[in-house]
This record gives sequence, structure tokens and C-alpha cells, in this order.
Amino acid sequence: MYNLFKLGNGLRVVVENIDYVNSVSVGLWVENGSRNEDKTNNGISHFIEHMFFKGTQKRTALQIAECIEDVGGQINAFTGKEATCFYIKVLDSHLELSLDVISDMLFNSKFSPEDIEKEKGVVIEEINMNEDSPEDVLSDLHSEAIWEKDSISLPILGSIDTVKSFTKDQIEKYISSHYIPENSVISISGKFDKGNIEKLVERYFGHWNSDNKKITVYSKPELQRNHLFKKKSIEQLHLSLGIPGIETGNKDIYTLLLLSNILGGGASSILFQKIREEKGFCYSIYSYVSAFNNTGVVNIYTSLNPKYAADVVCTIKEEVEKFIKFGVNEGKLVKAKEQLKGSYILGLESTSSRMFNNGKSVLFLNRINTPQDIIQKIDRIDKENLDCIMKKTFEKGIINSAFVGEKVNLSLLTDIMEKDIIPFRNEESKHV
Repeated sequence: MYNLFKLGNGLRVVVENIDYVNSVSVGLWVENGSRNEDKTNNGISHFIEHMFFKGTQKRTALQIAECIEDVGGQINAFTGKEATCFYIKVLDSHLELSLDVISDMLFNSKFSPEDIEKEKGVVIEEINMNEDSPEDVLSDLHSEAIWEKDSISLPILGSIDTVKSFTKDQIEKYISSHYIPENSVISISGKFDKGNIEKLVERYFGHWNSDNKKITVYSKPELQRNHLFKKKSIEQLHLSLGIPGIETGNKDIYTLLLLSNILGGGASSILFQKIREEKGFCYSIYSYVSAFNNTGVVNIYTSLNPKYAADVVCTIKEEVEKFIKFGVNEGKLVKAKEQLKGSYILGLESTSSRMFNNGKSVLFLNRINTPQDIIQKIDRIDKENLDCIMKKTFEKGIINSAFVGEKVNLSLLTDIMEKDIIPFRNEESKHV
């Protein structure tokens, strides 16, 4: 059973009662992330997420962790490009404790200058760790290639220089202007007393007030035609290719998810079968949809021996073009819909996954997307829908890319993607 209601201060609350489980998951969602920043304060949203765990007026940092972990629960948080989420999962008997801890962190955090300086070191090490991960470096580099002129391209962690610059006054001012009830959602999924849940949420969050009003208004970024390379001393070349997508909330988002799933969503997908199974070029290759407020992209990712880069980019482009030309027959469409429905439903088998699903839906769309709603939307997809979205997205081709590795012939790969140039195939690439 779902219920969506709003407190007097504008805070939206979505609850889903699942009476056959023994756990409950609670999340505080705030519509704020790296996209709300600029180059001078980039990373402050993620830094603030860290600081909320550093101690309150009544709990130390250790006590915040202990009071949840001592009852067998889990507490964590994450920051994205457009949202920050603090979440707790506990046995249902500890629901009120979860609300108490999250509200205590939100309203009573101390942000002591000593803790701020100490946490700068922690986050800088996180940035350094990211730099040692080619996948993370690639993700940030491709965001820059796709949206270089918009704040959505900024890295979530920020830079070492911006992190070093943060002050207590800057943090508190940012929280005051961005952490407001109208910009936020409480999502609760699991077992709880249906007759008492509204009173509990009101008790812990009803006093949350702000002089600021909802401010999340994003400009519509243009997708850029950029192809970028970053040198890293690693064995493989990691690459990400971008095809225009569609935005969060678009009625055709599930059609695009279906197309992406057919192209590169699993071991039976077109790209996996062609490039890994038939050609033996790589270990992993997949495509996925990145959808945001008023923008989106379909990403194709793989990593491989650098000497096969031209062959792989060529093959990907050829397979995308075949995908556009021949489309999807009815038999494949039926199978793809079942795959998408199955993966979606299997991903909702925990109270935490349901809390995430409901929280994001209400935060960005202001409505609950129930599993039944999603299934119906997927079932309604037909070949006409597929052809229409194919023209809006895949037919525009690969318009941007990013590469991370020791070396790459970027001009050749750019020509392959942009100018229909098919290079002489490397004989060594015919291995299996």
C-alpha cells in the first residue's frame, strides 16, 4: 500500500507499507547535487553529505554509527548530480530511531572547523582513489565531453582545490539555501504502523522551516560533439561512447531503456554477442541510459587492448547502424519486454530498493511510479514506439566519446565516429 502526503512545511512524504517483511528503510532525499554548483564551489554538495555524519549536538560521529549498527541496521548516504540521499535500514521495531537519527543529523550537526579540516583530508583521498579508477575517471571525462558548458558536467567530488577552500560559513549558507523542505522528500518502505506513520514523520520533520523557496531550475544543456582522451598508465583502454537520449520523466523513457537493453543490456545483447562472443575483443561491454532533468544520453562502455580500439569503435558503429536499419522484430520485442520487466521487478525485492525507487520518483516527478505502473508502460511499447524513439536518439549517431588509457589515436577514432571512415582491419583482431 502506498501513500503520498505533504506536511505543512511543504515536505513531501511517500510511504509504502510491506507487512510481510521485518525491516523498514528510511531515506531523506534532497534535490541538490553537483549540478547545483559552479566551478568555484564544485564538490560542496558531496562534502556536506560527509559532514552530516561528523557529529551533532547530542551524538558524536561514533554514536551516529553505533546507534544504528548496534541494532543490526545500516546507515549511509550518497550524492549524485541532481540529488543527495541519506538512508537507514533497520528492523521495523527501530523505525523511530531511524527518523530520530536522520533528523538529528539534518537539524543539529555541528560542522566544527576542526572536523571540516579533517574531512577535507578524507575527501581528498576519495578524489585520489577516484583517480586510480579508470572507470571513475572515464565517467567524469565523458560528462565533460557531453555537457562541457553546463554545470551537469561538473564532477560530483569536486577538485582538490575546491575542497580545500570550503569554510564553515560557506557550508552553512549552502545548506540554508539548498536544504529546504519544499526541495526534499522522506521515503519510507517496509513494515510499520500505518495508523502512526504520519504522526511520527510530523514529530521529527514538521518543524523544518526555511525562508527560502524551491530553487531547483535547470537550464537545458546542449549535447556537445566532443571526443576527449586522458592519459593513464594502465594496461587497457577504457572508452565510453555517447548517443543522444531523453530526459527523466519523458513518457518514452521505458522505450529507450528497452532499446538500450537490446543493444547492450546483457550477455544476449547485440554488442556483447558481437564484440565479446564473436570477435573476442573485450571482457565486458554494455550500454545504459543516463537520464536527468531536461537532458539524457545513452552510454556504451567497454575496456580492451588499445590496439583493437579502431576495430571496436568501428564494430560498435556498424552494429548501431544495423540496429537502426533493421530495427527489432516482434519476437525480439516480446523477449526484450520480458527481460526489462524481470530485471526491474527483481531489483525491487528489498525494502531499501523500494525506498530508493519511491523517493526518486516523488523527488523528480512528484508522483509514485508503482511496479504495476511500470509494467503497464513496458507492456504498451510497440514497434511504432521503438521506431519513433530510434529516430530521436540512435539515428543521430555517436556524437561524443571519452577514452582513458596509455595512448590512443583520437583523430582516427573521431573520424570513424563522425565521418563514416572504416579503417583497414587489423588482422590480429580476428582472434577469438
